[in-house]
Amino acid sequence: MRDTLIELRNITKTFENNVVLDNLNLQVGENEFITLLGPSGCGKTTTLRIVGGFETPDKGQVFFEGEDITDMPPNLRQINTVFQKYALFPHMNVGENIAFGLRISGKSDAYIRDKVRYGLRLVNLAGFENRRVESLSGGQQQRVAMARAIVNEPKVLLLDEPLGALDLKLRQDMEYELIRLKNELGITFIYVTHDQEEALTMSDKVVVMNGGFIQQMGTPEDIYNEPQNAFVADFIGDSNILDGIMLRDRLVCVCDTLFPCIDEGFGNDAPVDVVIRPEDLIVRRPGEGKLDGEVIHNVFIGVHYEMEILAGGFEWLVQSTASHAVGDRVSLDVAPENIQIMHKPKTREQEAIRRDV
Repeated sequence: MRDTLIELRNITKTFENNVVLDNLNLQVGENEFITLLGPSGCGKTTTLRIVGGFETPDKGQVFFEGEDITDMPPNLRQINTVFQKYALFPHMNVGENIAFGLRISGKSDAYIRDKVRYGLRLVNLAGFENRRVESLSGGQQQRVAMARAIVNEPKVLLLDEPLGALDLKLRQDMEYELIRLKNELGITFIYVTHDQEEALTMSDKVVVMNGGFIQQMGTPEDIYNEPQNAFVADFIGDSNILDGIMLRDRLVCVCDTLFPCIDEGFGNDAPVDVVIRPEDLIVRRPGEGKLDGEVIHNVFIGVHYEMEILAGGFEWLVQSTASHAVGDRVSLDVAPENIQIMHKPKTREQEAIRRDV
């Protein structure tokens, strides 16, 4: 368990009578890469801005190494931010952009020269000191923004969707760069994105947000394999989410069909949400699975075929390396351990989740 570096305690924030964050609590460990993940308007960027000091909560407190910094201005916090649009100065060259914060702090010219070279080496841009910013690619500009933040030696680096403007290949390259930098520098990273792949690829811990609430926190593996509610299951990857009845421990009824599962403790005849990932569905010959149906759509997307199969009155999303033509009769099956059972929403928070699924 990492030592807690940042703690958000009972944070509430409202904009024009719209509650953006509702009594949010979050702890960030030292040297942790934590990602705030969720759809637009879920409160993730507001959370980041409160950590950075660019917003003040209506209620609640922000602690850094145990000290209350709720009202501390951004320039006094040991925190730097990399924004989506990088905020580089076009009238300055690369070296001057990186040196900006150091000059404001009154560092010596020799110290600044050494730090600029160090920052450029870290982001694999050695020798770019005199380049003009507008001559750089999007990925290179992103690296300059990273170097500018790093040379100030922050304990925390905040990243607000910094890869959003990059194409797919550059984005993937920068994901690996960020992982490398985190491991080399020992800085705590708090990263904001709506991209599930980014979150799962880079993070030590993922915080899934929606409607101003934290829906689930955990490792990428936990978030993907053990979603705690229907919103998380639907937002993280593709999912088939169905109404079901938990007849008893280890037995659920979906589409009027009995499915053995491994979940317990829901009681008897309890309404539940049932989640099955498309890659966990097994396509068999008619009569050999739990549900017979018909392929109504099929598309090849590179590593597998993505099919829609109408079975039991539900259009199942199925991902398989084996292709079945539209119109084929097939049968669907799933292993008990690949069926996730969740309680139906009961609280106001859970109702907010359900509305967005």
